[in-house]
Amino acid sequence: MDSFQFLGLTFNTANIISITIAFAIVFFVVFFLSRRITMKPTGGQNILEWIIDFTNGIVRGQLPGRDGGQLGLFAFTAFLFVFFANQLGLFLQVSVNGVDYVRSPTANPVVTLTMAMVTLASAHYLGVVKFGFGGYISNSYLKPFAALLPINLVEEFTNLLTLALRLYGNIFAGETLLKLIGGMAFSHGLPTIIVALPLEIVWQGFSVFIGAIQAYVFVTLSTVYISRKVTVEE
Repeated sequence: MDSFQFLGLTFNTANIISITIAFAIVFFVVFFLSRRITMKPTGGQNILEWIIDFTNGIVRGQLPGRDGGQLGLFAFTAFLFVFFANQLGLFLQVSVNGVDYVRSPTANPVVTLTMAMVTLASAHYLGVVKFGFGGYISNSYLKPFAALLPINLVEEFTNLLTLALRLYGNIFAGETLLKLIGGMAFSHGLPTIIVALPLEIVWQGFSVFIGAIQAYVFVTLSTVYISRKVTVEE
């Protein structure tokens, strides 16, 4: 693992490069799809509006009221970033002397844990803003029974792990298997290439599908966790 020090902190080079590439892809995709906005959508604008409607639908499924309207941009941005981050390592991997410099950033647990922490911290913040600190504590941890406080506290920790590790596990497993198939392809020359090539194509296509599903799952679970903090528990 290649890393560098900055202001006393250690940064993973592959994470920084890969995240930056994913951010750049999201920016340029949205920029080019939105270059010619018209009242009658055509071409790229249709695609962009479909994505916005799709992510807004995810939010409305959990928060149909005013609270949901405030999360539209979050869901749109999170979905695009996770989607392209998941796909990056399937089409672009750069390794030098066995050290990865470009891969799917979501294939690293530090990245997915950070994303999950940002989501859950936002959920807590929005809950405090809506109910006040006392109301937030009561609504999130003391209902329907105060005796459930220990279970509710444990659930906060498990939510963090499941949100992060589900995404990491799926993407890491997909990339690892692609590497194994690639290694097998060149292990014994032409015969193994012929056998491995169809497997590589099929698994890569399946991994694209899994990456899209995991982006959807991440945004859906994020809105579920946020909705629990900003709606009244009965």
